[in-house]
Amino acid sequence: MHWHIHSRHASFLLAGFLLAGMAAAGLGWTAAPATGAGAAAPRGSADDWTQYGGAPGGGQYSALAQITPANVDRLRIAWSFRTGELGAGLPDPERRRFEANPLVIDGRMYLNTGTGIAFALDAASGRELWSHDARVARDHQYSDPASRGVSYWRDPQAAPGAACRERIVYGTLDARVIALDAADGKPCAAFGDGGQIDLRTGIDIRSAPQERWQNYAVTSPPAIADGVLVVGSSIGDNRASALEQGVVRGYDVRSGRELWRWDPVPRDAAQAAAQGWDPAQAATVGAANAWAPLSVDAALGRVYVPTGSASPDYFGGERRGDNRDANSLVALDLHSGRRLWARQLVHHDLWDYDLASQPVLTTVQTAQGPREAVLQATKTGFLFAFDRRDGEPVFPISEVPVPASDVPGEHASPTQPMPEPALRLARMQPVTVADAWGPLPGERRDCERQIAALRSEGLFTPPSVRGTIALPGWAGGVNWGGIAVDPQRQLAILPVTDLPMQVALIPRERFDWDDETKYPGQEFNTMAGTAYGMRRGVLKSAKGTPCVAPPWGRMVAVDLRTRRVAWERPLGTLEETLPWLPLEAGLPILGGATATAGGVTFIGGSGDARLRALDTATGKTLWQAKLPAGGQATPAVYAADGRQYVVIAAGGREGLGPMGDYVIAYTLDGQGREVVFQHGVGVRMAVLAGVAAMLLGGLAWLARALWRRRAARRAAA
Repeated sequence: MHWHIHSRHASFLLAGFLLAGMAAAGLGWTAAPATGAGAAAPRGSADDWTQYGGAPGGGQYSALAQITPANVDRLRIAWSFRTGELGAGLPDPERRRFEANPLVIDGRMYLNTGTGIAFALDAASGRELWSHDARVARDHQYSDPASRGVSYWRDPQAAPGAACRERIVYGTLDARVIALDAADGKPCAAFGDGGQIDLRTGIDIRSAPQERWQNYAVTSPPAIADGVLVVGSSIGDNRASALEQGVVRGYDVRSGRELWRWDPVPRDAAQAAAQGWDPAQAATVGAANAWAPLSVDAALGRVYVPTGSASPDYFGGERRGDNRDANSLVALDLHSGRRLWARQLVHHDLWDYDLASQPVLTTVQTAQGPREAVLQATKTGFLFAFDRRDGEPVFPISEVPVPASDVPGEHASPTQPMPEPALRLARMQPVTVADAWGPLPGERRDCERQIAALRSEGLFTPPSVRGTIALPGWAGGVNWGGIAVDPQRQLAILPVTDLPMQVALIPRERFDWDDETKYPGQEFNTMAGTAYGMRRGVLKSAKGTPCVAPPWGRMVAVDLRTRRVAWERPLGTLEETLPWLPLEAGLPILGGATATAGGVTFIGGSGDARLRALDTATGKTLWQAKLPAGGQATPAVYAADGRQYVVIAAGGREGLGPMGDYVIAYTLDGQGREVVFQHGVGVRMAVLAGVAAMLLGGLAWLARALWRRRAARRAAA
């Protein structure tokens, strides 16, 4: 099916400014008793980074404070490591992704590549200790060839030194969960079938094994607590209405035995009808899966699950109703999978507005006192907060009227849940011809023409046959980079993308793959089983410029006490395409921030391949380093041998400049070898000024020489 099949992730191609080719409460659960697997909390200290996002409840925060605004300018490379994964043998090596958030426990670092190769490194030196290749087939194309990292578990019942007492667990693109001995990287033979479990079991896989495209995978690390491993799935979007089921499953982390499964779509006819579904449609519709990282509250015995859209994304005629538990934050019982509460944050999704970021467990200081809350950011750029126990809103929510659909057979929800206006962080106004933008008059006119032809009535304007502008689009808002929370300063720090997209429904009788040539850079897909196909892409000029003015990516800090924006700023310069204009224009962001007790927040993720240190209090850039490839990942912060480090996976992203296979750690006064020429805005401005001065001097000399020659000729005459 060509490259049109994309995962439930917001996969998009984006090269930033002027880059040609820019694209870019259901009871469906069953349970079995656990077998006393015991506690699962890592034994690490504040020096460690033990889970994805830094903690079982996420939050992307480190209590380390050695690096501060006063000394962060002394950060230098401590070491770098290369995984060797450069895409050799892959049919589409440019699509590989390296989004790992490395774990560090007791001086060892653990991470994996998108292609299923896991590594253990010495956290102080970067020396490789072991590696394990899951041997994912390299002759297939995968809907989202990514992995955001691994998970760690220590068996409290195993004797010290016993094999697999400490385990590294991760998912693969071919839908396996693998358990390795953290000591040496060897498979844990007692887990599942020789160290792995096959998640395709019990799922209606729609892609035959011999097909080139494979669309059922695991791209986020499993959640592990109290002996239970919980895992969701990534499902390729928009192929059809009937896709793989988006079940979430719990396993005994020691044996790999399935304990329970929960399906966000009710398959039982009576349950479906009671929950507002058409029973016949609910029996076949797919997805509503949880591809983003999950969070766990072991004390409450709950796992918090962010779900995505039921299939397909852009036409809901085959899934009428609100599609309860799709696009929802759902709290499940950790040990049984029973649904405890859910909050739907998008009704009847028609925009690919999956809940893409990890729920964050934190204490919010309110006027009524502290609340144990779970925060959820969305692709619409909204920030919600709920009580962890019962799902009651901590921040006010209202149902707001939104535009109706004009597509026959579609019944869009008349309202959508929204937080108070201050917590609507992305652009959501209609895009008009007056908003058309371009650096050159021709590009602006091109954008004016496109905007005039498209429907735009603000956020939640439904897809249409004429074409609809989606702002924010399916890339966010807030994507899998998620939320960093500084609990002391009560700041939630989010990367927000404001990139205009367009989507059009194509009546079945007019759908033609050959139309790709008429719409370069746009993605087509069939949505089989519905009356429409679809195409979508970035709303941009023929030269690749987004059709609205920057910034297209911002960092936003929200004060959780006042529920107001504390600061915001664009992130990302145009240096990769316009080195003579090194302005912080703001590029779309893929990757997360990490805050620290020292008052410094680290962020990569932008299209200019830089790791930045921001002042958590103000957002000001305190330090930055050029990376050899884009840092489309979330940094981890840890300490080893008395030194604090920040580490990031720098693998790049298709369409965002150079690709790579780097893991780079920084520390104060680091002595590691530089892997790329470091140039800052000031240096580049000085160099450019010098070049400009030379050119002007040369032109002045040439003009003077010509004047003298003419004067000499006149005198001779």
